[in-house]
Amino acid sequence: MKNARQIVLNLLVQMNKTTGYSNIMLDKKLEESNLSRQDKSFATALFYGVIERRITLDAVIAAHSNINIKKISPDVLQILRIGIYQILYMDSVPDSAAVNESVKLAEFVRKIKAKGYINAVLRSFIRDGKELPTSGNEAQSLSVEYSCPEWLVEKWQSEYGQGNLDRILTASITVPPIAIRTNTIKISTQELHSQINAAGIKAAISPLAPDSIILEGSGSIQSNDIYKHGFFHVQDISAQLCCHALSPKSGETILDLCSAPGGKAFTIAQLMNDEGSVLAFDLHRNRTRLIEQGAKRLGIKIIKASQGDAKVFNENIPLADGVICDVPCSGLGIIRRKPEIKYKNSDDFAKMPEIQLDILCNAAKYVKVGGVLLYTTCTLSRAENDNVADTFYNAHNENFSRMPLPELLINSDGETSHDGSVKTLFPDINGGDGFFIAAFRRVK
Repeated sequence: MKNARQIVLNLLVQMNKTTGYSNIMLDKKLEESNLSRQDKSFATALFYGVIERRITLDAVIAAHSNINIKKISPDVLQILRIGIYQILYMDSVPDSAAVNESVKLAEFVRKIKAKGYINAVLRSFIRDGKELPTSGNEAQSLSVEYSCPEWLVEKWQSEYGQGNLDRILTASITVPPIAIRTNTIKISTQELHSQINAAGIKAAISPLAPDSIILEGSGSIQSNDIYKHGFFHVQDISAQLCCHALSPKSGETILDLCSAPGGKAFTIAQLMNDEGSVLAFDLHRNRTRLIEQGAKRLGIKIIKASQGDAKVFNENIPLADGVICDVPCSGLGIIRRKPEIKYKNSDDFAKMPEIQLDILCNAAKYVKVGGVLLYTTCTLSRAENDNVADTFYNAHNENFSRMPLPELLINSDGETSHDGSVKTLFPDINGGDGFFIAAFRRVK
């Protein structure tokens, strides 16, 4: 059977050939392996670490290799990345072990002739004091330091300013907190907190969002009886705040047009005390099943999950008191959770605003007079966020007004518009993911 480093190497090579999600690929391989719990943890840290720090690792390789990085074979390049990552970021691995195990990986993939080259590159880096390459270009230097593409560094600096750029970049390479939302239909947050602590899991009630708890070192929380009893669901703090922005009330009808896997629908139903109606839609039937399964585990009765295209009007859907559009987006606010996102080309996101605006304009048709329309994304991009919200409002201001967000959102850390109707939440280790919220009310 393969050891941890061999599994990671195979996965990294495979990722370069496919468009699969890293977490799904890793979970499948670890489940099939006979690795110990400790080795699985090591493989997980190494796998995600190499993906997250690829730009930094490649800059080091380029500085210490006599072969152009574009001409290095895929197997050998991944071995070098694995070795350098251990040297730079894994204090538990001695430098000598990182070098020796990397050389062994060359044997594993039958690249015997590359053993000397791999050894030379890694030892050259160690001899030079393990210093990162520097540049007189600020964007380039920040790109190497935070392993973020230059175009994205420049975009964030231009759109959000230097101060916010620093916090965004810093958060992008941190381990995101695991936040859960108490199922207040079944249990109080204080009681849930007590049960979690009694189960030996470190947890703290978060002051950032009502009924939220931050877990520490929880392991596989889904195997815990507290989870099986439906006492909570996992949901980022920013997504929880987003649900409060809708201010749903008992007895109302709420539409969640891009719902799967259903976290927002669950929180909204709980805020409504499971009284009223929450209609949750997703484009794909297999994803609506996730909503149904989650609602069943939580004991929520008012959620009805259906397949539907958020861009296409459906006359059978009733007018609603509130409609939330958490639209498909570039995901630049969650790269600490999905680091592969930042390696996409900026052109890959060019059509996003058009799709998002189509969804928002269609969603507006379902809002009854006096009702609330919420536009949200998990990205940090003016084109997908502020510009889409502004374009919608300019075209619909006869029927919609901008609506101030609740004080909870206004007072939360981030960037708030002058009228309080728009909020940008920046990612932070003690808070949530990068997120955007814009609120509108139908006036006629």
